[in-house]
Amino acid sequence: MVRMERRLTTTLGALLLAGLMTVFLPHSAQAQVTAFKQAVAEAAASDKDIAAFYQANDYKGIWTGGFGRDASRRRALFAAIDKAPNYGLPEQRYDPAALMAMLKAAKTPRARGLAEVQMSKTFLRLARDMQTGMLVPSRVDRDIKRAVPYRDRVSYLVNFAKSNPSGFFRALPPKTPEYARLMKEKIRLERQLGRGGWGAQVPAKALKPGQSGAAVVVLRNRLMAMGYLRRSAVQSYDGSIQKAVQQFQLDHGLGADGVAGPSTMTEINMGVADRLKSILVSLERERWFNMDRGKRHVLVNLTDFTAKIIDNGKVTFETRSVVGANRSDRRSPEFSDQMEFMVINPTWNVPRSIAVKEYLPMMKRNPNAASHLTLIDRRGRTVSRASVNFAAYNAQNFPFAIKQPPSRRNALGLVKFMFPNKYNIYLHDTPSKSLFGRVVRAFSHGCIRLQDPFDFAYALLAKQTKDPVGLFQSHLRTGRESVVQLAQPVPVHLIYRTAYTQAKGRTQYRRDIYGRDARIWNALANAGVALRATRG
Repeated sequence: MVRMERRLTTTLGALLLAGLMTVFLPHSAQAQVTAFKQAVAEAAASDKDIAAFYQANDYKGIWTGGFGRDASRRRALFAAIDKAPNYGLPEQRYDPAALMAMLKAAKTPRARGLAEVQMSKTFLRLARDMQTGMLVPSRVDRDIKRAVPYRDRVSYLVNFAKSNPSGFFRALPPKTPEYARLMKEKIRLERQLGRGGWGAQVPAKALKPGQSGAAVVVLRNRLMAMGYLRRSAVQSYDGSIQKAVQQFQLDHGLGADGVAGPSTMTEINMGVADRLKSILVSLERERWFNMDRGKRHVLVNLTDFTAKIIDNGKVTFETRSVVGANRSDRRSPEFSDQMEFMVINPTWNVPRSIAVKEYLPMMKRNPNAASHLTLIDRRGRTVSRASVNFAAYNAQNFPFAIKQPPSRRNALGLVKFMFPNKYNIYLHDTPSKSLFGRVVRAFSHGCIRLQDPFDFAYALLAKQTKDPVGLFQSHLRTGRESVVQLAQPVPVHLIYRTAYTQAKGRTQYRRDIYGRDARIWNALANAGVALRATRG
């Protein structure tokens, strides 16, 4: 026996040894246990997490026992798979038919062992999908930098084995109010899809108050179907239709003038199926974001062009924002970080990409171009433009840094809010105030410009001083660059939601400005997610 033990160095060998040493079992029972454990070890070998779980569990099964807790776990898993489409997950991804067939065919200990591991593999896939999403964000779009809060896979199995099986599955999805409201909107839209949608599209590029005719009647009917207008027989674009259009515009991030212009008409004619796709994408995004956001945090929704301060789940401050332009090198990324300080009267250190792509060509044409900017050499000295032959330089060998000293004309305005990150993204003031009047505000190089940066600063500082305005203004009046630390760092979340909810009121829909949600939907569809039309 000692010589045999020395030879058995593999996991399977150790299992065989354990089986041989089980002296209290009849020989046939020992053989069955050994065959089961050996099959579990073989099947689990390709997945280190599953292998670790079964090794720690002495290769005992949690799924394939004939009755009791194993049977409860099987029922809970198949029930959860059956309900997967309720969450916008594809049932076929978990192949319940093949899994059931495998269980039914498991007549031998070895077959049971193989089925045991397959149950665990399916369970882990479903559990992670339900809790933190089925897609890897960065594989869908390289500008989605979000770090998904994945849970340890072994912990899923350990906790499931100790838990009420059905209760475990119920606890997996995000518990945020947003997720719950998105689920309700999903059900509402699926029922609307089952009723045939919102009716015919409006056969007009634009309509305005005072008009009448067949197109106005179709507009009226569509607004009624969408819930924006009470039952009406009106034939003209009257005040009631104008009011309904205004509310629709507010819910879709449009200028609320009550005129159904081309942009508004495009949104009105958007079908239920397209809105449902946005909801399914937002559910997946909410799973990626299944983390503690912070009792106080800053939330920037890129598609909504807003920045908000959230305290204990309520919006306590909101301002308009300008985000990155829809160009490959300017789109604002999605990620989370911690705001640590603000810089009042900031110097703008022009990013090298901007310096060589935008300003160097200008200076080649005219050495005095962009005269508000200063050239700095590698030793930190200011360089006179007259001494530089700009024609001798290109993007690779340009030896100077470019800076803009503090001033009201500074590209960063009079304050910037820093959450240091490798993407060089931050929130800041801007002298270009006119852009905040636009409906679509995607114009920056990637950073987030704020319409009301001073009020934003006051709201942040109010947590650490009785006189936030006085503190801020005292630094501002110096005209010199100064740093004000936040006593408590504030999480900042840059998100991208074309569909999001409110505590009260209708679900909000926005344009897919960067095309990211279209790419996510395509990935979901390729994985088997499908739209459902239900009755009810």
